Amino acid sequence: MKEMQLKGFSQTFLSYKASLIQFGKQTWWFSALCCVAIATPVQASVEMRVGIEESVSQVTVGSSTRALVRDSAGRDLGEIAAMNAFVAQPANGKVKVDRWQSTQIWIEPTAGGYVFIGDRWYRGRTRVVPTAKGLTAVNYVDLEQYLYSVLGGEMYPSWPIEALKAQAVVARSYALYQRQSTANNLYDVGDTTRSQVYKGILDEAASTQTAVNATAGQVLIHQGKIIEAVFHSASGGHTENVENVWMRPLPYLKAVPDFDQGSPEFEWVKTFSRSELSARITGVGNIISMEPEKTTPHGRVRTMRIVGDAGTRTMTGDALRNALNLKSTKFKVQPAYDEASGKGKQQAISTFKVKGGGYGHGLGMSQWGAHNLAQKGIGYQQIVLHYYKNTILAKIDPK
Repeated sequence: MKEMQLKGFSQTFLSYKASLIQFGKQTWWFSALCCVAIATPVQASVEMRVGIEESVSQVTVGSSTRALVRDSAGRDLGEIAAMNAFVAQPANGKVKVDRWQSTQIWIEPTAGGYVFIGDRWYRGRTRVVPTAKGLTAVNYVDLEQYLYSVLGGEMYPSWPIEALKAQAVVARSYALYQRQSTANNLYDVGDTTRSQVYKGILDEAASTQTAVNATAGQVLIHQGKIIEAVFHSASGGHTENVENVWMRPLPYLKAVPDFDQGSPEFEWVKTFSRSELSARITGVGNIISMEPEKTTPHGRVRTMRIVGDAGTRTMTGDALRNALNLKSTKFKVQPAYDEASGKGKQQAISTFKVKGGGYGHGLGMSQWGAHNLAQKGIGYQQIVLHYYKNTILAKIDPK
């Protein structure tokens, strides 16, 4: 069975090689890549604005090396000594850092130093601005250096290098898509799972730097535009069409066979007592049964009918996942009976067993699938083009 799956996988790569074309200027110039990894970093850099602290009453900022302090017009206000920090606070619509005040404060390290924001070290520079509810601190950082950290936050640095390279391409594509599509006037992305996990140099490793540098500037595009390259931990055997999960069809987020078999997230079980389940799902009394009304083609719950001794209600799969703290919406619920109780069948229900598969929304690249494919010797180019259909691997030139 595995050999058949891998054979089908290689056919995806062949179709990719046959579709290489040259794109003209969209937001950047794109040039299609061949199947050989490119190890040369992009010459012109893209600077990301990452929201680190938002609407806080104060935030600690500092630098590992001597840093320049500038105002909103770029004028020098002073310097911060190496390995020193101050608490930034709002002051009458301005930002106050030590003896300096301005409508915004920049902290710019010299000699390749790091900035300190909140409780972590970051590459790049810091901008602190006042907002209606306090202060927001933004890290301005080179895209490739930003990805050094993202890879360590989103995938284990010890994983096979080809899996890390696949994650680098996907994370770069996703970051640039967000930068184009959902950025606000202060920052392009946040630093949590709502964007991509970013904890500064804490999550960097030699392997994440290698993977990013080896794929520098490489993104996935469809019809000349960078795609929304969402990803997840594991699908439980098969990914989904995006319209079956988020109701918005996209030609590149199509259901494909996954290769996450044997992963910790491939199958899982969670058991609830009847009283616990009935407490988490209110409005029906003691739960008697839970049966799916609508599911996706690959078994994810879209809506489920819940019957109790005091009523019936319908809940979405996402609502149930949140209520029960499940790993995904791909699950079934089975009651277990205490036959020795001497009660009727409905009253004899003792527990409910939730059997599921996968972790996450099941769209785009499965990280465990990428891990397993990389272990089998599959290259990152083939991995990403398997999970994102109708796309081309290209390199950006932000000039």
